Formats: sequence, structure tokens, C-alpha cells
Amino acid sequence: MTTLTVRNIDPVIKDKLRMAAAAHGRSMEEEVRTILRNALAQPIAPGGLGSRIHARFAALGGVDLDVPERNEPARAASFDAG
Repeated sequence: MTTLTVRNIDPVIKDKLRMAAAAHGRSMEEEVRTILRNALAQPIAPGGLGSRIHARFAALGGVDLDVPERNEPARAASFDAG
């Protein structure tokens, strides 16, 4: 087994961890192992943010947008007041 030391834990987080451990009848160390085990048991979503957003809202259907054809090259934005 590997030993892991975590420094600079916020005192509020430590107190919450201590209370959660007591509520579950475990040591703080065992509570941390359980939290890590549960967090890392979740499958990692493939793809980037856009793919995850699409997957979340895909069941709602979609909207087909008419994208106008670009007839001229893109140009830099101008932020002049005139």
C-alpha cells in the first residue's frame, strides 16, 4: 500500500471530514479512502465540454439553424468608436 500525505487542508474541510467519519463509524483515514474510492469509481466522461453539453441536452431534441454562406474572408474585429 502507498502512503499519501495531504497538507494545508482547510480547517473547515477537516472538521467536516471528521464529522462525516464519525457519522459513518470510521476513522478519518478510512473516510478519506472511501471518498476517494467512490469518486474514482465514477466513469470518466469521454470527449470535451461541448460533447458533454450535447449529451446532456440531446434528449430535448435540437434546432436546425440556417447558417449563411460566408462570401468573404473573415476579418479582425474593430473596436474603434467611430
